[in-house]
Amino acid sequence: MTIFAIDDEPKALRVLCRAIAEAAPDAVIRKFNRPADVIAAVEGGETPDVLFSDVNMPCMSGVELVKALMFRCPRLNVIFATGYDDYMRDALSLHVSGYLKKPVTAEDVRLELDNLRHPVRPSPHRVRFQCFGNFEVYIDGHPVIFRREKTKEYLAYLVDRETLCTGAEIAARLWASNVNASYLRTLRKDLTDTFTAAGCGDVLINEWQRRGIRTGLVDCDYYDWKEGKPWAVNAYRGEYMAQYDWAELTHGTLAHPEKK
Repeated sequence: MTIFAIDDEPKALRVLCRAIAEAAPDAVIRKFNRPADVIAAVEGGETPDVLFSDVNMPCMSGVELVKALMFRCPRLNVIFATGYDDYMRDALSLHVSGYLKKPVTAEDVRLELDNLRHPVRPSPHRVRFQCFGNFEVYIDGHPVIFRREKTKEYLAYLVDRETLCTGAEIAARLWASNVNASYLRTLRKDLTDTFTAAGCGDVLINEWQRRGIRTGLVDCDYYDWKEGKPWAVNAYRGEYMAQYDWAELTHGTLAHPEKK
């Protein structure tokens, strides 16, 4: 579970994060002092499961922050933590998961996490691919950073295709031309080294001249959409691997499933 916590007051943020860490010791917790930084993190591809937010903040209130996040995070569980009751009506109009009074305790947090509006799906898989919106890769809830920018696109194509692909096919689809074979080997090595170092090398299929993904070992919103899982169907908001032009073919299938 990935949890974002935001409060413009450093002391209040420390108290909140201690309570979250005690209530959910396995959660990945990201701390923020400014709403703009939360928005930037989400626009950069991070997808929190839960947001604990102060309400009364300068420049942008917690209510305004949540409104700004709703499009990209339709299943975001929002729990307001505040010393005021003034905003309760506005907060509840957003159908938030909870509304806590400061100082927040671990028991408060535990109770809210046990009763989320959008329950966080438990999964035995360490690797998660996000295809709706921009393509992002997570291992144990943390964004994966590759040494080369193109490695991520190389992986995105393998995820999109699902089947085994040759180097020639990947090169033609991603770059519309032949590329040096050594460059493809460099990208493949970067991908393999990154996943192996994280203990997830078994997710990748590396056969003679063919590459792929073991789809049964990962979580992926697109794969769940194809299986008709309600959460994934609801999560699609008109964008699929938005940073890659070649993904438009699959995007057309998502936008018009009746034409499959």
